Amino acid sequence: MVRLAAALSFLLAASLPAQTLPELFQKAKAQVKSESWQEALATLDQLDLESARPGNEAARRQLEAPMAFYRGVCEANLGHAEKAEADFAIFLQEKPGSTIDNATYSKKAVAAFEAAGKNVAVDAANKGAASDGSSPFFQEFERFKSPPNMGEKPDDRWADGPVKWIMTSEERAAWSGLTSGAERAEFVEKFWEKRNPKPGSEDNTARTGFDRRVAFADTHFQLDEHQRGSLTDPGMVFVLLGPPTRSARKPIMGNEERSISEGSGLEQQWWMGARNSIHLDGAQATSADGFREIWHYRPEVLPNGASYRKVDVVFITKTGYGQFVLQREPATLSALDAARHRGVIPSEARDPVTPRNTGLPASTPPRD
Repeated sequence: MVRLAAALSFLLAASLPAQTLPELFQKAKAQVKSESWQEALATLDQLDLESARPGNEAARRQLEAPMAFYRGVCEANLGHAEKAEADFAIFLQEKPGSTIDNATYSKKAVAAFEAAGKNVAVDAANKGAASDGSSPFFQEFERFKSPPNMGEKPDDRWADGPVKWIMTSEERAAWSGLTSGAERAEFVEKFWEKRNPKPGSEDNTARTGFDRRVAFADTHFQLDEHQRGSLTDPGMVFVLLGPPTRSARKPIMGNEERSISEGSGLEQQWWMGARNSIHLDGAQATSADGFREIWHYRPEVLPNGASYRKVDVVFITKTGYGQFVLQREPATLSALDAARHRGVIPSEARDPVTPRNTGLPASTPPRD
């Protein structure tokens, strides 16, 4: 068994450009050892942000796996098994064949680690079947045939459609003052030209990409005939972030009910939605008490400007609570906000994704 901690500490001390990085790493390790799970997660978040600064690329590569491992340990001990599995999966993808020490880590951490190992094995099998190594979720989106004449008509209901996920407050106010069809059509053209990666080009990939994701969401995430799939929670997330790197579904256990049911009515109404036909990565677990679905987004697929390097988007389905209700966690909101303002000039991109101001209804592993 290879002991990574001592070697990693040496590498960090010898090669990292900023001394604060090894200090933060050692601080996080000490907090994990003392079972200060929340404090360790906060330190890991700080380490994550610092290591992502320009000039720290080599350090970032060294820290990716151990940060994921220690984050998984903390999350498992805090009862966040799905998040722990996702982080352990990141570690195992970087360090395949690793094992966990049952005598050092808790039963919760060991269980999450072993579950992650099984998920990684399934992912590896799926990737082996795909020539490009992409996930089944991504493959399904790639196979999706866009309908003819896709896109939203610039009528008086245009701003209430899926485009509302990316409109700024200034644009919404300007739209509300338009009265003629010609004015609306001109507004829509300027709206998309402002987001055009190649200004003046007829091939506006921002617009065509958005329309394609909307069409996919309308097809796969529709709850009933009265609500478009792109206007549900998972539809909104898909429109903004695209297909996740990986997805999983887990049943909700009885001891989780209280924390789930404590959300306010406003949150439930604002983030309400459902999905009924998307093909997940082999995860079919459900229960009579409901289930939690997690979409994992790796750093390489997240939009620029997101405050977190890895995002686990969580949806809850439970009787009396709702179907596929998005859990508004900081990392999720940061990623959605960054995606929402993609391509918008900074002076106009200042509406964070919150209910009040938008109007929108996470060898041997390192051890001590």
